[in-house]
Amino acid sequence: MLFRSQLSTRALSSVVPGGSAASSALGYRLLTLSGVQGPDAGFALATAGLVSAVMLNVVLWFGLIASIPGRGVNPLYGTAAILGVVIMGIVGALVFGLMEGQGRAERIIRRLAVKFRFDPERTTAALRQVGGRLEELVADRPLLGRVVVWAALNWLLDAASLWVFLLAFGPSLDPDGLIVAFGLANVFAVVPITPGGLGIIEGIYIPTLVGFGLTRATATLGVISYRLAQYWFPILLGGLMYASLRVGPWSIKRREQLKRLRELVAETEDNPE
Repeated sequence: MLFRSQLSTRALSSVVPGGSAASSALGYRLLTLSGVQGPDAGFALATAGLVSAVMLNVVLWFGLIASIPGRGVNPLYGTAAILGVVIMGIVGALVFGLMEGQGRAERIIRRLAVKFRFDPERTTAALRQVGGRLEELVADRPLLGRVVVWAALNWLLDAASLWVFLLAFGPSLDPDGLIVAFGLANVFAVVPITPGGLGIIEGIYIPTLVGFGLTRATATLGVISYRLAQYWFPILLGGLMYASLRVGPWSIKRREQLKRLRELVAETEDNPE
């Protein structure tokens, strides 16, 4: 179910402007429909997004540090670094607010809840639970380490897939050039101008890769084929996964209808009659 939910949210984020907000709302809805408690679903989605954003910037900065001594500085580097600092600042403020400034955060959330006609008590209770879960995550170093590793692997494997598509049409690209081009494109794609960064990512990838030594033909063909697999294919697959969650024998509704049957089977261990 989680796999299908993630593909569904990925598809939505690629077809609407500001898709991160819409996909998070859809992910929250699907998780809660599947039986996950609201605060737990919100914590999981928020943590995944925050850690992913931090690791993307870490990957980019490592690429920049490795690239600048041999290749010099590009004006895009500074812009991307500033954008990364802004993102890291927002992440830091959110984490601090949830862990150390819950009193002030609760007052703000309570005012917003009243304004938008939500239950302020339930909203602040959810905020306290999310803050508590975040403190538990920070205290659990092995778990935090796994979260960071998987978030980094998410970006590094995506970059590796880009390298494979580029290699199919021309010579190999140096790792530092690949990481810098990948990081620049994805950091700028955070700005919610087009759905899934459509046009922005391609517009940064191709000239950046050409600047790192690839021919324009190789860069164009590699990026277009990569985006077909990385952007367009998940839209189609995610739509099918969402349909399977809502209708058919593997839908969330059907799963809930079978819940009582599972409980009945479990009860037979204590009450054979």
